[in-house]
Amino acid sequence: MKEGSLEEARERAEELRRLIRYHSDRYYLLDDPEISDAEFDRLVAELKQLEEAYPELRTPDSPTQRVGGAVSPAFAPVPHERPLLSLDNIHDEKGLLQFMGRVKRLLQEEAPHVAPEFVLEPKIDGLSIAMDYRRGELYRGATRGDGYVGEDVTANLRTLRDIPHRLKAPFPERLLVRGEVYMQNEDFVALNQRREEEGLPVFANPRNAAAGSVRQNDPQVTAHRPLKLFCYEILLGEGENLPLTQWEALKALEAWGLPVNPERYLEQDPSAIMGRLSDWQERRHHLPYPMDGAVLKLNDLRAHDLLGTTQHSPRWSIAFKFPAEQAITQVEDIQISVGRTGVLTPLAILTPVVLAGTTVSRASLHNEDYVAEKGIRVGDWVVLEKAGDIIPQVVRTLPERRQGTETPFQMPDHCPVCGAIAVREEGEAARRCINTACPAQVRQRLIHWASRGAMDIDGLGPSLVDRLVEAKLVADVSDLYRLTAAQLEALPRMGERSAASLLRQIEASRTRPLHRFLYALGIRHVGARMAQILAQHFGHLEALEKATREELLAIPAVGPMVAQSIVTYFSQPETKELLERLKERGVHPAAEEASAPSGPLQGKTFVLTGTLSRPRSQFQSLIERAGGKVTGSVSRATDYVVVGESPGQKATRARELGVPTIGEEELERLLRGDNRER
Repeated sequence: MKEGSLEEARERAEELRRLIRYHSDRYYLLDDPEISDAEFDRLVAELKQLEEAYPELRTPDSPTQRVGGAVSPAFAPVPHERPLLSLDNIHDEKGLLQFMGRVKRLLQEEAPHVAPEFVLEPKIDGLSIAMDYRRGELYRGATRGDGYVGEDVTANLRTLRDIPHRLKAPFPERLLVRGEVYMQNEDFVALNQRREEEGLPVFANPRNAAAGSVRQNDPQVTAHRPLKLFCYEILLGEGENLPLTQWEALKALEAWGLPVNPERYLEQDPSAIMGRLSDWQERRHHLPYPMDGAVLKLNDLRAHDLLGTTQHSPRWSIAFKFPAEQAITQVEDIQISVGRTGVLTPLAILTPVVLAGTTVSRASLHNEDYVAEKGIRVGDWVVLEKAGDIIPQVVRTLPERRQGTETPFQMPDHCPVCGAIAVREEGEAARRCINTACPAQVRQRLIHWASRGAMDIDGLGPSLVDRLVEAKLVADVSDLYRLTAAQLEALPRMGERSAASLLRQIEASRTRPLHRFLYALGIRHVGARMAQILAQHFGHLEALEKATREELLAIPAVGPMVAQSIVTYFSQPETKELLERLKERGVHPAAEEASAPSGPLQGKTFVLTGTLSRPRSQFQSLIERAGGKVTGSVSRATDYVVVGESPGQKATRARELGVPTIGEEELERLLRGDNRER
């Protein structure tokens, strides 16, 4: 071995470890990756090859010897009783045959009676979690973390509809189950569209959207995200008649009320397995969730312990990764689109190219920082990839193919549609057109107003909206309610029957429920779910219009950003004028029954301090389910400070302000609704 080659290998290995740790933190800890999964896998594969060629370079803390990312200090650590290991990857039939051969040899040594049959399950790109059920009740939920220690996200997981708080009987005395929290493709697209419209950073892929949603300090944020779950492994079971095979385990999980993916197969023959994998690879774009491969597991669970694991992965299972689909094309232009809130979004106009089964001719570039970070110029050749196989995105440019005629992009400081000033507020990535009468904003607001989740005006789509705006029949949503049959019939491609149908739809929308009306208004940070919460709480539009920031913050689901956005919206003169015009033109949203105070702690604010007998997230969840609210600091508005062992400055602050301090026992009494004096 040449000394020079060893030194070069050492330097490259150190550089790879630095890069892998950096990108691993971006992926696992910050949920904000900078490179694609395929690029990350290439870095890890290169490091593995170096360590195999030069074993003396392998270190115990090398990323190749670890499972996942670090544990965030924002959550209480949860040591895993059974390590949540990651899987080794294979990419082709050769890798499959090698894996099956290794398993067969190990079985002949350790368990010759076991037939080498495998369960095939989709590999969904989400966040791996472990859920602990005790006597049928959900006791705790944790992220995978680094595989040995995870993060306590119990309060957040309780908000997922797919996760039962209690199992269906007969259930094991104890059940530790592993699953994947994910976001369906269409939900991911809708979430990113909303975030881009509001000038918020978009998620790179569905996995990061799911991880970022679960790893929130505020469970209400998690509750408002469209998260789903599939369970796929029993980590630990205590009781009788527990399943002996993976196939039976999946059926048992279903019987206990846990969601399990119906897409699964049991196979022995390698050619049959490859056939299933090929079928999934062809159908992956037609499935409702992000699928980046498949998982093969030895069916016999008793053989799992016999075959054992490496430090990194089990010997009885492997992941078959589908290739990342990429395409190279050229940026012909960068145009600016203007959304309903005035956000200016750069859009790459591309030479059409087929990617993941569809022809792609444009891709959002999100904001000016994204363009600058990627160094994208008009005329550049770029590598495209679909985020989670859904949204086309520019992965990187190919500067080596530049001819010197490429043009750097400059974000305009004026709206390209109306010419008004475009302002970028401090702390925001988005630049916004300040002219609320901008035709582009008017168009998007009309489309949103008529959408199914809002006022549901069937027939009022983008094409007709364009014709109405061009004919100057509609300047804002209130103008819809003074349209006449004659005006509509005079529009191109609009007959008498179509006009009459549209007018009936518009008429029906005058009395839509209040929550639809609020969502239709397009208030920043008020989505469909938040609109429902507000409508149920206030009942009437007039009550919400007059609500103060403090009154809004008293609603457990409403945070400071949402409260301020609502107050600002209803205080604007343009809003008052719009609402008045709508009333004059007969738009009266149907009142909804204001929700009665629910729970014994309704309207009460708590602060937790010190070491408690259970994770704080559990107490927070109990308080919030009883109608209360947990904040991080003590003020005169705090009703109770719950004090555990070794309390900090919060207890001192409570005494200074005269805020009552209570222990866990008294908190339990309040949760039961027992408000008697001590």
